[in-house]
This record gives sequence, structure tokens and C-alpha cells, in this order.
Amino acid sequence: MGNPTAFLNIPRKEAGYRPVHDRVNDYGEVEQTLNTEDRRLQASRCMECGVPFCHWSCPLGNRQPEWQDRLYKNDIKGAYELLTMTDDFPEFTGRVCPALCEKGCVLNKQHEAVTIRENEAAIVERAFAEGYVTSRPPKKRSGRRVAVIGSGPAGLACANQLNQKGHSVTVFEKNEAPGGLLRFGIPDFKLNKSIIDRRLNLLKEEGIEFRCGVKAGTDISIEDLLKDFDAVCLAMGAEVARDLNVEGRDLKGVHFALELLQQQNRVNAGVEISRENRISAKGKNVLVIGGGDTGSDCVGTAHRQGALSVTQIEIMPKPPVGDNPDTPWPYWPVVLKTSSSHLEGCDRRWLLDTRKFIADREGRVKEVEVEEVRWEKEPESGRMKLIHTGNTDVIKAELVLLAMGFTNPVAEGIIDALKVDKDARGNVCTDSSGQSSVKKVFAAGDVATGASLVVRCIASGRNAAKGIHAYLSSLNQD
Repeated sequence: MGNPTAFLNIPRKEAGYRPVHDRVNDYGEVEQTLNTEDRRLQASRCMECGVPFCHWSCPLGNRQPEWQDRLYKNDIKGAYELLTMTDDFPEFTGRVCPALCEKGCVLNKQHEAVTIRENEAAIVERAFAEGYVTSRPPKKRSGRRVAVIGSGPAGLACANQLNQKGHSVTVFEKNEAPGGLLRFGIPDFKLNKSIIDRRLNLLKEEGIEFRCGVKAGTDISIEDLLKDFDAVCLAMGAEVARDLNVEGRDLKGVHFALELLQQQNRVNAGVEISRENRISAKGKNVLVIGGGDTGSDCVGTAHRQGALSVTQIEIMPKPPVGDNPDTPWPYWPVVLKTSSSHLEGCDRRWLLDTRKFIADREGRVKEVEVEEVRWEKEPESGRMKLIHTGNTDVIKAELVLLAMGFTNPVAEGIIDALKVDKDARGNVCTDSSGQSSVKKVFAAGDVATGASLVVRCIASGRNAAKGIHAYLSSLNQD
């Protein structure tokens, strides 16, 4: 490395967030940026650790030490080329990835990990600004056509890799614009949609065709897909939200988290939503049920809509703060995570189970009854068992958002029509190459694995593309 002792002399420095009083009044990205010299110094902290656990922790196998060194030496072109050898969209992962690499960093043993994620975002932004990112269409076409169903991170990565191999790729997207959950699920304050459009424009220039507002199996038949394309990749995601089967679930004011998040992103994009269909937290006490990232996104969105108060509850115990002996380094630490949205104001409570929603006279939710629970390990099986204590409480809430995760793929009808094998959860069964039980049908991302991270979806899309390329190459040999 360029400065092998930097980690001893230079402390970790994060760019931090915009001030709360400023950022809650708009949907601009909350993260700030360091100046060029500070960013170089942060990159210099990457040490010669011998075994790069950052690389081991990354689903994409990113070569972090190599491009940290290029960044330190101000070789932005080289850093970007190294970064994009393994990551199709570093501008996405540099913003929304939970940075598994940083948790595996040797310096994280002292909670002083290299700022890998921020450095990644800085590299790609400078590469765009300095003109190193240009359209590179393939020089030769293979004559093979591939349909990719879904334009989230898995679908886009698969399409990009196949296009670069010279195959003609058409991406089908049921929504009005490409991006999947990147566009419609992740709030603008975490990922500005101009970042997605910038990359999409490049993909289009390189020859990928996008057909939006088209539902596979409806607007284009399964028969036509199989007839017109040499291979099909399913990348529809897993947006079927986990529900609550409790009294009052059908009350007005109780919504799935994605209903709020997708609608707000569309409003930000200029889509007109009628007053009667608009979900708004303005002047309301908001309850978010579910303690994950989607719940956190709801907290931040509720603040920007003008919520009176925001409470977030979780059925699981409160994670340890800082360190967890059950998940030691270099594994992903199961510890308390406090997001930028939480810092904007949120009453967080744990070990609460939702029992019922209580209505006002007009049939709208006004309160939610919850019950304290605890978890005990069963001696025989070792499994944790949920115990209801009987101690109840009532939380005032005029808007309730269910953010308890996702269960199934969004388009089971397509999966059934293709007659591919499914597992017990409805996910497409694939081999290690992403190929399903139907030879010309592959699957990538959440539709095959269940809900996961953007970085894992990109890795899955790249893997499926590799499998599809091998399959198409075998056809040429025949």
C-alpha cells in the first residue's frame, strides 16, 4: 500500500449527515461528502492486513485493498476500473449497502474500519465527473436474444453482463420506469433517482432495450417469451409483504410499508396522487411495526411528511450496543443499528407483539394494542420460543405502517406458467448457475433467494448472467 502506517496515525472520519433541521424538510440525500484530500487520507488507512476479510465479506468479491490504493494515489480511472470489474453499479452499493466489507475490516476490531462504502461512492462520483464513465457498446453481437423479467438490481446486473457479452437483451418492467425497489422502494433521501437514470442512460446507449409498463404473462405471453427469446431470466423480486392477521387489520390508516414508500417516491417524481388515495403522516401519530431497514425508511419518510410523532416497535429483543459476543469479528455483528432516520426522532421499543387495531367512530385506526413478550430457549430443541406475558399497552396511532419483511415472489403466476420448480416459500429453485428446472429459464435475486440485500442481488444477477452465457454458448456448439 502507498502508506502502510496510515491506519496508525489517521483516525476514521465519516462524512456524516446533513443537519436534522435541514434534511427533514426535503428528500435530498442525507449523506454529506468529504473533500478530496480527506477522502484520500481515508483510503490510505487500508492496511496490509494479509488476509483481506473485506473481500471475504463482500458478496461481490470486491477488491477493496486494490482500489483503496488507487484512490489514495489519486488514480480515479484505475480505481473505477478495478471497482467495476466486480460491481456493475458501485453508485448504488456505495449509497445503500450496509457495508458488510467494513464489518469484516481488520480495523473494525477496534471499531475503526476503513470507510470503504463512502470511498466507493466517492470513486464512482469522481469517475463520472471526470469523464471516465462512458458508453461502451459491445463490438459484436452473438445473434442470441435474452429476456430479463424485472429491472431491479439483479435484473439490471444480469442484463448488463449479458449485453457486454454481445447478446441482445430486452428488460421487461411492470412499472412505469426501470429500477425496481431501487426506484420505488428506497427513499430519495438515501438514493436520489437521478443516480439511477444516469446509469440507465448508459445501459440504453450500450444497446439494452427496456420495455416498461409490460407485465410478463399478461402483456406479453409466456409462450411468446419462450418462443422469441433464447433464454429468460426471472428477476421480479419478492415484494409480497408479511401481513398481520389481527383484529382491525382492515381499518383505514393501516398500510404496508411499501404502499407509503412507493407512493412518496412517485410523488417526488411528479406523479399526481388524488387526495383520497394519498397516504400521509402529516399531523399524525405514526406507528411503524418492524425494526428493519424498511421500517427505518418509513420513519424518515414520516418525518418528512410532517408526522406529529413516530414510534417503531419490534417483536425481537433489543440487540446489544457496540459488540455482540454471539457474532464476533469478522462475522456480521448483530448489534443495535441507529439510522439517520432514527436520529431524526423516534421512540423505539422492543419485545412487543401487535394484538389488535382499535378504530375511531369513522372506522379509522386511532390506537394499537400491544403485548409484552419474551423469548425462551427450549431445552430439547434449542430453539427460541415466544412467550406472551399478558401485559398489554395501548399506543396512539392514526397511521400504522407494516414493515415486517417480505415472503414470496411478486409474480407467482409467471413462475407457475413456466412450470419451474419452487421451494416451500414459492421461490424459484435453481442450481449454482441460476438455471431452473426449465433449461432456458434462469432466476436471479430475491425471486430465487427471498428478500435480501442490493449487493447480494447484484451478485446473483452476475452469476445468472454467467450461467446464461454458458448455456447460450452450448447452443452455438450444438
